[in-house]
Amino acid sequence: MAETGTAVGTVGWRDLTVADAGELRAFYEDVVGWTTEAVDMGGYSDYVMKAPGSGEPVAGICHARGPNADLPPQWLAYISVADLDQSLTACDERGGTVIVAARGLMGGRMAVIRDPAGAVCALWQPPASSPSQGG
Repeated sequence: MAETGTAVGTVGWRDLTVADAGELRAFYEDVVGWTTEAVDMGGYSDYVMKAPGSGEPVAGICHARGPNADLPPQWLAYISVADLDQSLTACDERGGTVIVAARGLMGGRMAVIRDPAGAVCALWQPPASSPSQGG
């Protein structure tokens, strides 16, 4: 995840996690014109995809390895929340499921949920409002 919006309730980032991020990175370079910046993940690279012309980071394409091994191969929106623990409790109470437990990310915390209809998204609590980095 690169620069991420922090306004509560907004989609601040999106990632796509797949088996072969390098191949899919090339697909999106050719199809939509994105440029790429490799991000060293310790033995392999994930990619920040940038808008043509401006070079603004717009998305990430990641390998399904390490902490991302269990993520589904779909575009995953990161929605900023004020209190991740409170949001995860509300998710459970409203019939959703936490599919990736809370963990630290970019100084904040994130988790992945499935809503009652089956759609998946990530919730991200920015650093300024994160009481701890643990999950």
